[in-house]
Amino acid sequence: MKYRLEHLYKSYGNLILFDDFTIHFEPGEINCILGPSGCGKTSLLNIIGGTIKPESGDTSDFHNAVISYVFQDPRLLPWKTVKENISFVLKDKLPSGETEKQAREYIHLMKLDNFADYYPSRLSGGMKQRVSLARAFSYRSDIILMDEPFKALDIKLKDNLMSLFTELWARDRRTVIYVTHEIEEALRMGHKLFIFSNAPVNIEREFYISKNSSKDKLREEIKSLMSS
Repeated sequence: MKYRLEHLYKSYGNLILFDDFTIHFEPGEINCILGPSGCGKTSLLNIIGGTIKPESGDTSDFHNAVISYVFQDPRLLPWKTVKENISFVLKDKLPSGETEKQAREYIHLMKLDNFADYYPSRLSGGMKQRVSLARAFSYRSDIILMDEPFKALDIKLKDNLMSLFTELWARDRRTVIYVTHEIEEALRMGHKLFIFSNAPVNIEREFYISKNSSKDKLREEIKSLMSS
């Protein structure tokens, strides 16, 4: 079953972001959204997550979905260690005794074993985002929402984290809805790409990426769409 948002209308004063807007996301795949700044990408994630409400439209496919998040800012609790930040979202979600085991597993998968007892103030930006990814995947969610999670990182750190992310996803194929400005990120991470227009948003194109897709050709098509 696809996750659908249908006939959305959302505005902020005179700015109309969505006007009879419909989009369908592929379950168990990484759905990437590309589009210009201010077109409503983050607002769409907030509608999916239920933190803002559209004036009208059908969002019912997401009402009972369990959602976890990865933001540009890792949003770690500064008074808790790496292990405690991950365990915190798992409390009351797992049987007694399983919380620490689950936290340790994802700490290991994100190559943070030597930093489990560190507080966020002692971590680099890349390490903090690793903790954020571990937290999102350790939580038993149906959908992971990702809002430009690697934007603040340099190229080497970004490359490393994208590799770790795809390894995590391959073990546990959640539905991911991933917002980015970066064409290369979308081509590397995504299975389905949506190209958004300026507000009020239209979907300019949808692309499916397979092993046989020509990424050079897709790259040029996307550049052309985003510059028009």
